[in-house]
Amino acid sequence: MSTQKFVTAINCMDGRVQLPVINWMKKQFAVEHVDMITEPGPVKILAENAPKEIIDSIQKRVEISVKKHGSSCIAIIGHYDCAGNPVDKHTQLGQLKEAIPIIQSWGLQTPVIGLWVDENWATHQVL
Repeated sequence: MSTQKFVTAINCMDGRVQLPVINWMKKQFAVEHVDMITEPGPVKILAENAPKEIIDSIQKRVEISVKKHGSSCIAIIGHYDCAGNPVDKHTQLGQLKEAIPIIQSWGLQTPVIGLWVDENWATHQVL
């Protein structure tokens, strides 16, 4: 296992949200690295727990981050103006709430949080 400090972000592939999430997580958790697992609209995918092949891929990548890098937290992120999940903030926050238990069910014994990136590209913990 790595001796460096890591956290994990299941984030949208949208380049606008990468740095805000990385910067927030590094500051919040005092870590050196953020393992970034990206998909278009991951909160929708995880909330619906489908398609299975994408869920399995996300899970495998999260497991590598936790088991090999010793990641101390997993964040699932929704954001403003998501092309992969073009729904309003309220809907995405509901999806975040549904996605967290899916990630927790993977049995990694790592805290899971929900983050929202707003229209100003600021990151907020919402769950």
